[in-house]
Amino acid sequence: MKFDKPAGANPIDRLKVVGLPHDRIDGPLKTTGTARYAYEWHDETPDAAYGYIVGSAVAKGKISSMELEAARNAPGVITIVTADNAGKLGKGDKNPAPLLGGPDITHYHQAVAVVVAETFEQARAAAELIKVEYRREKGSYDLAEEKPSVNKAPESEPDKSTGDFEGAFAASAVQLDATYTTPDQSHMAMEPHASMAQWQGNKLTVHTSNQMVDWCRSDLATTLNLPPENVRVLSPYIGGGFGGKLFLRSDILMAALGARAAKRPVKIALQRPLIPNNTTHRPATIQHIRIGTDKDGRISAIAHESWSGNVAGGPPETAVQQSQLLYAGANRFTGLRLAKLDLPEGNAMRAPGEAPGLMALEIAIDEIAEKAGVDPVEFRIINDTQVDPANPDRPFSRRQLVECLRTGADRFGWKNRKAQPAQVRDGRWLVGMGVAAGFRNNLVMKSGARVHLDANGRVTVETDMTDIGTGSYTIIAQTAAEMLGVRLEDVVVKLGDSDFPVSAGSGGQWGANSSTAGVYAACVKLRETVAAKLGLDPQKAEFTDGQVRDGEKSAPLKDAAAGGTLTVEDSIEFAELEEKFQQSTFAAHFVEVGVDMATGETRVRRMLAVCAAGRILNPKTARSQVIGAMTMGVGAALMEELAIDERLGYFVNHDLAAYEVPVHADIPEQEVIFLDDTDPVSSPMKAKGVGELGLCGVSAAIANAVYNATGVRVRDYPVTLDKLLKGLPELV
Repeated sequence: MKFDKPAGANPIDRLKVVGLPHDRIDGPLKTTGTARYAYEWHDETPDAAYGYIVGSAVAKGKISSMELEAARNAPGVITIVTADNAGKLGKGDKNPAPLLGGPDITHYHQAVAVVVAETFEQARAAAELIKVEYRREKGSYDLAEEKPSVNKAPESEPDKSTGDFEGAFAASAVQLDATYTTPDQSHMAMEPHASMAQWQGNKLTVHTSNQMVDWCRSDLATTLNLPPENVRVLSPYIGGGFGGKLFLRSDILMAALGARAAKRPVKIALQRPLIPNNTTHRPATIQHIRIGTDKDGRISAIAHESWSGNVAGGPPETAVQQSQLLYAGANRFTGLRLAKLDLPEGNAMRAPGEAPGLMALEIAIDEIAEKAGVDPVEFRIINDTQVDPANPDRPFSRRQLVECLRTGADRFGWKNRKAQPAQVRDGRWLVGMGVAAGFRNNLVMKSGARVHLDANGRVTVETDMTDIGTGSYTIIAQTAAEMLGVRLEDVVVKLGDSDFPVSAGSGGQWGANSSTAGVYAACVKLRETVAAKLGLDPQKAEFTDGQVRDGEKSAPLKDAAAGGTLTVEDSIEFAELEEKFQQSTFAAHFVEVGVDMATGETRVRRMLAVCAAGRILNPKTARSQVIGAMTMGVGAALMEELAIDERLGYFVNHDLAAYEVPVHADIPEQEVIFLDDTDPVSSPMKAKGVGELGLCGVSAAIANAVYNATGVRVRDYPVTLDKLLKGLPELV
């Protein structure tokens, strides 16, 4: 199905099932432990051996020798795989660095060997017996040191300029010129990267934890020099990914190599200390923002440049993309700069680009608003735009940022905020409020599904879409139930199998909208098939309560499959509309914090997110996504930071003991409001994504609230107490 014009009225608009807050249909499986994750397919592989990965002890250099004899002779050891005996390997398109190192080492904790043994404990003990000698080479690990030498945009991300920024900025009545930094961050999903591999001849089956089944299958086949049809990837349940499981990673490859060498199934779960250095992370940024306004606070010039680093071939952190679209202003400039660093791979982490970009931009907006003497909410409102600022002929399909801000200000009690910082005290706590706009582009991807109808009226949906805890099972079931007029409990959803039609996968906030649109397309085809079987007009037939009606004629839906199960398959393909319309999602984030006036300890007191993100397919699962994202924003604002050993080139705090993330007690009150934002330009579902929007802007709202509480402006994340203490003694 081609989606090349705005959606008209369709069966989804009935909202009998879609749009209602249904419980997650996979919830009972997860709470009873019967939803099997990648490491738990014991029935299918009762004889699975255990793999344990050895990571490089240097960040850059070469392996000069590797002593394996003691490990090979250790109890229970079946085999050891290294670059010397793995055979010739390719490299997937989405892996800048080889997943198996040797003799060259690209980054710290790059896999250099996998030990396969009868038990996990035996594999771990044997791995400790491997002695590796390295020739360490000097590496580049400090973005700030590399920044002065990096002044050109990467070929993949050219600078964008509209009007005369330099001239307009110089002539502006009010100016801001400031630099902000965000640190390297880790995904820290609850479930580690885990895989179980099994060979049958030259065919490979992998149970894994991966967000993008088709990407994984393709790159795994390329790496192993296999035809894609010889690789099957299954990933029905994922215990968190946040972008860290978008791509093929070493647990999958090393399980496959170990299983081939051992001639039996092998399972691997990356040990937690290996994950931050061995997989991917959100790269650090240095962001330079300049904004000029007239005396009334209207933006006349805005520029945003961002520096980030990565291994050779890795992408930049696209931290300027929201600044191209969020606010009006005739004179504009954005640019990305990419330094080559010898740190582990940097790549997507929840809301890549906008999340770190808004951490800087939305502080800058507060700073220029204060300089102009305009309330921060009102400043954002007067600089709203309903068109792409660089292309005024291209309107936003839907843009309700102003409504988000006004609704949030009213609900949060913004009128009670004191504009002058450090004016509100509650005992020893200095109390402040902060606001930030949220923005995330609405991305869509081709997505397919297969739908079956059996003689009992049961509908089964198959697609390789994944569920990373987001509710994919439920919203896909809701879509099929709505389209075919059956109860939610009459729909079975099967996900995460590369034998199923290729979907959008989970990532980039495109998954829910694209995958349900793919199911919609398949259900349209099934409706036509059913109507033809029942002798009804496909264009007029209505599907409701298990019946199919056309005027006075009606028949039970199940009768169409009396002669055998009906099966159809289709995909949604998006074209042209994204060129005619700018499609984005918007939010307003409000936060109240307390800062201890003596210690600088910051506590979030309450949070509010008002979101305009298309039709909300399931308010219950969507709210869960947003409050999870808000919590992630608290971590980024106040505590999350991968500390780099700049002598040796690795992340020191590479486990959950030292990498701090928020817990329930850190955030006592969170509220989410969804505006009615049905968008026919987005898809037949008229939906958009919301899971990443809930993060975008949150950290800046917290930093702005801390400033309002204390008068101390912190431009370098995280906003830790040591950065506040110097400004606090005068307040005591």
